[in-house]
Amino acid sequence: MTDTIFALATARGKAGIAVVRVSGPAALEAAAALGVHGLVPRQVALRRLMVGEDLLDDGLVLFFEEGASFTGEKIVEFQIHGSEAVVAALLAFLAGVPDLRLAEPGEFTRRALENGRLDLTQVEALADLIDAETEAQRRQAQRVLAGGLGQRAALWRKDLIRAGALIEATIDFADEDIPVDVIPEVCDIVERLSRAFADEIDGSRSAERVRAGFEVAITGAPNVGKSSLLNALVGRDVAITSAVAGTTRDIIEVRMDLGGLPVTLLDTAGLREATDEVERIGVERARERARLADLRVLLLEPGDTAPDDSADIIVWSKADIAPGPRSVSGHTGYGLDGLIEDIRTRLQGRVSGSGLLIRDRHRSALALASESMASARKALYAVDPSLELVAADIRSAGHALDLLVGKIGVETLLDEIFSSFCIGK
Repeated sequence: MTDTIFALATARGKAGIAVVRVSGPAALEAAAALGVHGLVPRQVALRRLMVGEDLLDDGLVLFFEEGASFTGEKIVEFQIHGSEAVVAALLAFLAGVPDLRLAEPGEFTRRALENGRLDLTQVEALADLIDAETEAQRRQAQRVLAGGLGQRAALWRKDLIRAGALIEATIDFADEDIPVDVIPEVCDIVERLSRAFADEIDGSRSAERVRAGFEVAITGAPNVGKSSLLNALVGRDVAITSAVAGTTRDIIEVRMDLGGLPVTLLDTAGLREATDEVERIGVERARERARLADLRVLLLEPGDTAPDDSADIIVWSKADIAPGPRSVSGHTGYGLDGLIEDIRTRLQGRVSGSGLLIRDRHRSALALASESMASARKALYAVDPSLELVAADIRSAGHALDLLVGKIGVETLLDEIFSSFCIGK
């Protein structure tokens, strides 16, 4: 018999309202132990929570029947006053109710997965939604949480089942006359899925960047104003600014929300011939990190000539001294709005083509399916097609899709995923 679990579902600390969730076969018994009876599914009831003759609290109580709740089990939720004392008293009481125990991190969501209420991609999206810091991350997580990737995988799998059935029928009845040549339809399915898998994989890089965040490197010569520009962009002093060349000897990273996109700004060491070993290492790191960044902003001194292909965005510093159409000032804020909009527009253009594969695991699983389709395509168009090989490739592609949505082969992954969840989720 499945344990009945309980936990605080809202954040700890003083609040107007706190929600305590109970999930499992004994959920109604837990409510009855507090003097709450006659709950109607999906209807809110204002009840007095009693511990013997003592009033614990007045609160709203909701009941969700088995098969119609988040976890797929019976759930009772208590919406009580957010006093730390009230919450502690309710949790302590529930801990003493027979057949109840405190939930482990992520256990409510794990039960939703095990009971078919969510697939693994939705579980991962839920974790991303909880961690979302920007509007782009929220929108992306909501798309996957709504079942977009799982639904797409189900349609792909349906096509694979159709193609596999046609091939197996041809193999099984090889010695008999089959009235219709099924190979053209199989070829059409394989071609269509190959394109779909390739398109989704192509869009995965930008989708993953939305989840993890884009990196924008600020580069330029020493003492050109990179650290002042970084401080002005984030609105606080995070980098040391000095008239002494080579002040920044390491890479300073600051994460921020830029127009709804998660962006990490990198203040790099000045690009010059270093005079000592420590600075030389900083310059080398700066060049490598800038090369790997999603976008580079090259800051030049007033009057400097812009190189042809050294950066994605080129601006001139010290606009408070020498203002110009592409100049900025970290001291007065001149030109910052235009620079921010330029960065946002360029990154937004990359996001527009993003797909639903938001993790390395998703991309790896679909890459396996894509490789199987490529192998099936090669076998189909061979001079002497091997239908047995085609059938095996189609089964392999289906296996990869099962890996994607978590139907198989993910037990070693689950503990790591759910460890990132808080208790109560």
